Amino acid sequence: MPNGPLKPIGHCPVAAFQKMISGKYKLRILWDLKNGPRRYGEIRSGLLRGAPGSQEIAPRVLSRELKALALSGLIARKDYGVVPPKVEYRLTPRGRSFIPVVDEIRKWGERHLGSAKLRAA
Repeated sequence: MPNGPLKPIGHCPVAAFQKMISGKYKLRILWDLKNGPRRYGEIRSGLLRGAPGSQEIAPRVLSRELKALALSGLIARKDYGVVPPKVEYRLTPRGRSFIPVVDEIRKWGERHLGSAKLRAA
């Protein structure tokens, strides 16, 4: 038995993953970008689809989530530099590689948290 406290061998990939996707909207944003680039307003309206009873996302919150996803390398932001502003967000190759994971989460939710089970929760 060692004489001192145990030191971590390395950074836990599960904890890093959890930190990267934490937040109410990140997975939904990534899922909405799977079919191609979207502008800010399209992402915002996409977050309102399929979420009965959910409140409208505040612009500041959406901007923060998009910035965090860009910093993590999952999405890219392209500013066209025109007036009125035109900015698009798209998945990076790293982000595209994550879509099958999100799809498996979606499938698991359908199997184990179907609409009847979600209403009861």
